[in-house]
Amino acid sequence: MPRRVDPDAPRVVLRTARVGLRVTAGQRRRCFGLLLAAGDAWACVLDMNRWRRQRGLYGITNFQQLCRELHKAGPGVFGELNSQCAEGVLRRYSDAWFAAAKRRKNGDATARFPRRKRRLVPVRFRYGCFVIEDQRVRLATARGHPPLWVRLDREVPYPAEQIRSVTLLNEGRRLFVEMTAEIPVATYPPGCEPDSSRMAGVDPGVIHPFAVAGPDGEGLVVSGRAIRAETHLHLKDTKHRRRTVAKRAPKPGQAGSRRWRKYRARQRKLETRHKRRVKQAQHEAAKTVVTWAAQRRIGTLVVGDPRGVLTLKVGRRHNKRVQDWRIGQMLRYLKDKAEQAGIRVVLVDERGTSSTCPACDRRVPKPRGRQFRCMHCGFSGHRDLVGGANIARRGPGGTITTNKNPFPVVITHRRAGRHLPGTEPARRDPRRRPHHGTVNGSHGRPRPAPPPGGESLAPGEDQQHGLITNVR
Repeated sequence: MPRRVDPDAPRVVLRTARVGLRVTAGQRRRCFGLLLAAGDAWACVLDMNRWRRQRGLYGITNFQQLCRELHKAGPGVFGELNSQCAEGVLRRYSDAWFAAAKRRKNGDATARFPRRKRRLVPVRFRYGCFVIEDQRVRLATARGHPPLWVRLDREVPYPAEQIRSVTLLNEGRRLFVEMTAEIPVATYPPGCEPDSSRMAGVDPGVIHPFAVAGPDGEGLVVSGRAIRAETHLHLKDTKHRRRTVAKRAPKPGQAGSRRWRKYRARQRKLETRHKRRVKQAQHEAAKTVVTWAAQRRIGTLVVGDPRGVLTLKVGRRHNKRVQDWRIGQMLRYLKDKAEQAGIRVVLVDERGTSSTCPACDRRVPKPRGRQFRCMHCGFSGHRDLVGGANIARRGPGGTITTNKNPFPVVITHRRAGRHLPGTEPARRDPRRRPHHGTVNGSHGRPRPAPPPGGESLAPGEDQQHGLITNVR
């Protein structure tokens, strides 16, 4: 019988926050024991199905059948891992198998079934298998084992009654818990709620993660140069470390030394730190867009989807640049935050939006710089905002509609990734070498300070409004 939904009940969305753990040596050993036990349960399913396929039998992929096989083994098979958490591992395997089967049925030949073993597998504790008290969490263990209490390194980000599950995982030998909670959708005073008829076009990019062309002649440009600098510097440091240890690297099949294991641990630590930094900056960029849209009562964000260009082979440098872009991750963050704010997100094809004039609708060669100039009507503007303005006019079918938002006159500039090294107080990372022709040790050519409040006028509009344009 389908579940009844109360129309008067407040809308809720699922949100997940990652919190680090502060554990003792014994607690750390027990936490990794749980992750190892979950990995053993995953490997057990893979070995069982491989054994059945070798004997001409069908594999067991249904969740209920997997649970029956698990309970036949009896309690205490996977150490301190209790039966509910072991069933969570089986659920994960079953969902992955059926998802791959669905993709292959739809014609995706690249879909692969889960057949790779993993040493450590995240452990999910469902509601009732954990207790939260202040900054401590008690994780359920198997019968006969003492309870496992761990301390969080910061306060719980959600109210305890809204948390539905806690997942234990590791990243670069560091332990975390991911708390998933049901958060109600934001409510607004009467007359301040988002209006679905007010739309804004969002053009995602590498240099500017989001460029938004909104109604009433307003626009938003979020700079991601700090993210790009962090990516470039991380790649440069990684290449230097690899060249340094290339001669000491063990051959395939040869056991590495303790020094080599320490190097690999250090490498994993730096990789995970880089991913955390970039992820935090992308969250900041998405939050900036949603906050800006909510303040202007924008109810629909029309976002250009550039994921069609990810499979194009255009050279190793550009392929690496697109790979580090993480566009799918950025779009997911934007959609999640917009959903919580009550704003709808619509994905459209963005092909040709950055090379079409928003004034005369004629195609022009795509500019190399950030300034768009139309050779037909003389229009000039920010290239990314031109893309956002054209995206706002894209319908679900990919055609350009006739309704036009005025091209942004007042542009708000924001920067994402202020926590990255080198963003304060200088604009360039101090580890990078200075520009040619400048004094040794300087951070580059002097640039004008940002305008107060982050507001500026688009080029060409200073004469009309009697204001001075601040170019950043």
